[in-house]
Amino acid sequence: MTKIEPIGAVRERVLVTLRQEIISGRLRPGDRLVERELADRFGVSRVPVREAIRALVAEGFVLFETPRRTVVRRLSPTDVKELFELREALEVYAAGLAAARATPEDLADLRELLSSAAHATEAGDAEAITDINTRFHDRLLAMAGNTLLISVMEPVGGRLQWLTRRNEEWPQLLTEHQELYDAIASGDPERARAHALNHVQANYRSTVRHLFGTPADPAPAQPSAAQPSAQPSAQPSAQSSA
Repeated sequence: MTKIEPIGAVRERVLVTLRQEIISGRLRPGDRLVERELADRFGVSRVPVREAIRALVAEGFVLFETPRRTVVRRLSPTDVKELFELREALEVYAAGLAAARATPEDLADLRELLSSAAHATEAGDAEAITDINTRFHDRLLAMAGNTLLISVMEPVGGRLQWLTRRNEEWPQLLTEHQELYDAIASGDPERARAHALNHVQANYRSTVRHLFGTPADPAPAQPSAAQPSAQPSAQPSAQSSA
């Protein structure tokens, strides 16, 4: 007897596949998503495809240009700036919490990810680098120990991964992650926030340069009076062995 896949599972399978194809660049900005063609490709009815497309619209990956035309979204400089403003506010705060709350097991997990990132960077493996860097930031958020912070970040996580996938300055990215690890491992929240701020702003400038070929001006946001200066309170320790 043929097992019937629940429609919710079908929708999720289509959604996950299309989202990943957008993030990886297989589906490019401006590409059309046609319900009939996608239903044929996945071997499903048009209903779960329609629901998956609506979810992608809600996540900010695609848009309805007209009622009958759906395309992968083209991000504007304003879109990118707003996403990085949010990332800056949340990740800088998370880094401070992580420095205060990190356990030896947490730090070991980050070191392992950095080691994997170093190997992937040496090999020039874009897919592996993107995956590992996403896991690094997810682990950092988890280390902050604030479930509300994670829930706020989750809806835009895919779009941020989509953006940072365009940044191919991998050795620099690895160095920044190693320095951020050192700051968190030091147990100094102020130092960790400062490194996280520098990292996010550097990533913003690189992303804008790669997407639009122009300098990022102005920076996403300036630290508020409650945040530390962008300069670390102490010099970074030696980079990890990764």
